[in-house]
Order: sequence, then structure tokens, then C-alpha cells
Amino acid sequence: MSDRVTVERDGHVLLIGVNRPAKRNAWDLATISAVGAAYDRLADDPEVRVGVLFGHGPHFSAGLDLADVLPAVVERGPDALSGDSRHDPFGLWKPPVDKPVVLAVQGIAFTLSIELALASDIVVAAEDVRFRQLEVGRGILPFGGATLRAPAQLGWGNAMRFLLTGEEFGAAEAHRIGLVQEVVPVGAHLDRARELARLIAAQAPLGVRGTLANARVALRAGSEQAAAEHLRGLLPGIVASADAAEGLRSFVERRDARFTGQ
Repeated sequence: MSDRVTVERDGHVLLIGVNRPAKRNAWDLATISAVGAAYDRLADDPEVRVGVLFGHGPHFSAGLDLADVLPAVVERGPDALSGDSRHDPFGLWKPPVDKPVVLAVQGIAFTLSIELALASDIVVAAEDVRFRQLEVGRGILPFGGATLRAPAQLGWGNAMRFLLTGEEFGAAEAHRIGLVQEVVPVGAHLDRARELARLIAAQAPLGVRGTLANARVALRAGSEQAAAEHLRGLLPGIVASADAAEGLRSFVERRDARFTGQ
């Protein structure tokens, strides 16, 4: 694994930390590749059920290291952001990981930080977070998913307010528009993200992944009928699983369930 990204397993949770604090955790091509490899591990490790993505140091990320990344984008197009792994952390140019990701953000959280928030499943923000989608002020436009997802997930006006002005906004506004789900005191964001990840990891893995998959169909296909048909095919295997039987037994026996993902 690259020294730009730390990867640590904590029980059923995989902690993925961008580790370029001297560069305000700007993502260069090596960082993109290392985060993608960590997402592959999240997908492949049967003992891992949830990922937590965070940034070491006082800031989550200042955005892309454009001097390193932009030539690759010019040559290969926007899917240069997907790196060379099977899973794209932005869930845009390659398949998204099929397990939940909790994002913890603090300090400066510019450009790709917003796009990662839109691609993640739960976002916890420290009170000092500073969001900004500033590509329009650099002569370009966002190409990590913000233009596709922000209008659908946050509402048209809320999205255009920050996409077209490039203005900075903080934790309270991010919470108001639904970009983040919780705001916590400075320094508590990673602990809270880990706590939420452990709560998710304690649930039935097949049920969690099925819930995530069906909700994504509903959101991204934009069709209740498509989601209903997906659910029709998904449900029989899950209700017939060993975890479903364990869930029923634990209910009858009034105890916590012990799920295996089978």
C-alpha cells in the first residue's frame, strides 16, 4: 500500500486514511490509485463489512493535485480519477464498492471532497469543515460526479448555489442541504464515523448490502419500477439465508444476533 494512504482493519470495519497532511491531503495519481486499491480490499475481504474514509491531519482534502492529475485527465478523460483498481471511490467511472462507506470530513474539504461525500453513504462532519466546489473559478468544471449527483441528491437550487458560485460553505449549510448527516465537535468526526460503521457492521451483512444495492437502483435509475423489479429478484435469496434464520432466532430468544454473512 502507498505511504499516501493508511489502511487498517478494526474488527469488521476498514479504516482508509489519506495521509498527505503536508499537502493538505491533495489527491495525486498515486493517492487515487491507493484509495482505489483500499476499496478493492473493502469489497474483497469477507471479514470487512463497512469502510470509513478519512483524512489524516487538520484537513480532509484541498482537492486534486492538479499539476499531477490534470495531464492524465487531458489524455484519458475524467475516468483518470478512477485509477487502475476495479472499484472507483467516486462510484462513477467504474462500479462502486458494494459495501457501505462512512466519510469523516474536517477542516478544508474542497472539490473532490464534496464529490466523495455525494458518493458515500453517510457523512460525518466536524464543526470546522469548509466545503468549496471551486472548479468554475479555475476555468474547468467538476468531473468527479458533483454535476450529476448534487442536483438529484440535494435539490437543484441547493446544488447550483455552490456549483456555479464556487463559494465556500460550512457545516451548518452542508447539514441543511443534506450533504452531511451529522455535525460533531472538532476532533470527534472520526470517532463518530467509526461508531456508525460499527453499528452498521453489527447488522446482517446480506441485508445491509441488499439495502444499499436496492436504494442505489432507486436513486440512480430514477425509477421506482426499476427498484421494485430489482427488489423482486433480490429478496428471495436474502430471506432464505442463514442470517435471516439467525435474525428470527435472536428475536425469539431475546438476544443479540450473531450474523456471519451467509
